[in-house]
Amino acid sequence: MDFQEAYVERCDKETENVLAVEEASFLNNKISYFKEHKNEYMYIELDAFEAVKIDGLTLEMDDVFGTYSVMAGLKLQKKWEAAIKNFLDENLSGEGPKYSMLFNQQDGLWDLNFTLNYLTSFEENESISKAVQIIIDFLATLNNHIK
Repeated sequence: MDFQEAYVERCDKETENVLAVEEASFLNNKISYFKEHKNEYMYIELDAFEAVKIDGLTLEMDDVFGTYSVMAGLKLQKKWEAAIKNFLDENLSGEGPKYSMLFNQQDGLWDLNFTLNYLTSFEENESISKAVQIIIDFLATLNNHIK
């Protein structure tokens, strides 16, 4: 996947202020960057997100559970709630909260949060770009499950 056209922001969790708009090379960092910078989260937009029905996503370290959290607005109709939950229940495995989702009537999309660590394909020594690829693959599988 080509990440050269990615739009990447590093933001402060507390204030939500943008700390820096990063070059695509930032994605070469290990995902453990967020363990070392717990006060930050990353927001990313990619053309590839359109195919998996999201505009962008955020990635951060969960302060309470010490896991990586993914947040995205999923463009699927409300009627797919049971199918989405079924897919998440079957494909996320681990201790603690696996996901949360809430349909946003205003935007007409699902506010979806899930724990990246609970994907079997995830390894903590990977680059941020590899983690984003894993997220894209997971969301593509979810969309195929819904069809």
